[in-house]
Amino acid sequence: MQFKFTKMHGLGNDFIVIDAINQSISLTRENIRFLADRHFGVGCDQVLIVEKASSNADFRYRIFNADGSEVEQCGNGARCFVRFVHDHGLSKKKEICIETASGLIFPKLESNLDVTVNMGIPRFNPSDIPFIADKRSSIYLLDINGEQMEISAVSMGNPHAVMIVPSIEDASVGTMGAQIESHPRFPQRVNAGFMQIIDRHHIKLRVYERGAGETFACGTGACAAVVCGIERGLLASDVTVSTRGGDLRIQWNGEKQPVLMTGPATTVFEGTIGLPSGEHTSTSL
Repeated sequence: MQFKFTKMHGLGNDFIVIDAINQSISLTRENIRFLADRHFGVGCDQVLIVEKASSNADFRYRIFNADGSEVEQCGNGARCFVRFVHDHGLSKKKEICIETASGLIFPKLESNLDVTVNMGIPRFNPSDIPFIADKRSSIYLLDINGEQMEISAVSMGNPHAVMIVPSIEDASVGTMGAQIESHPRFPQRVNAGFMQIIDRHHIKLRVYERGAGETFACGTGACAAVVCGIERGLLASDVTVSTRGGDLRIQWNGEKQPVLMTGPATTVFEGTIGLPSGEHTSTSL
């Protein structure tokens, strides 16, 4: 099976975007892992699939991590999704409605070609994240190797744990991020964010993403960090989030209000790829 793809990134968080509307695509977990491999495939943090919507939305948006697991949401991917459907003539709308596994989102292509995404209303109840806790709190204690670490937890359509650190440069993102990601109190695993507060309008952030490891930027992670900072009274409602790949603008006006994320989306190249022999024999996703 051969198919066309586009390589894109949002602040270095990179994606393979596949049009499954104008070509027939049937991928397995093994296929996803092959495509994401940076030595034998194209290389990416996530594979994004553009499909026809099953509802009244304009499109359906599916997201697969580099390990082949499907996830509910990806903010940087949503911005690339909008640029992709616009640049490939799939839609002329500046604002589109996209169906995801966690609900509808409404990204908008701005005049400067940045994309603003309405990421929906954050969910704090532990059962909605999901996170094992007796009741909702702005701060939880999480046991990591016998040490009690303070985290905040929220769902931005996918689960996030956010930890405040003195310096993201000194944070043990690789080791501690992996331990938080697979912590038993997060039954569906979790994205682990490490936030350094510069002032009320500016933070620095590194994220160890569920199923992908540390990425250059994480859109939902940026939203989660700002929301948790606001909940704890540490941040204002309009915050610049500096990631290793660049800056995002996150806006949130508080409880029961949607989070707005604005940032760039960039096309790197387009190509055609075939799957190695035997890579298409497993059950489709």
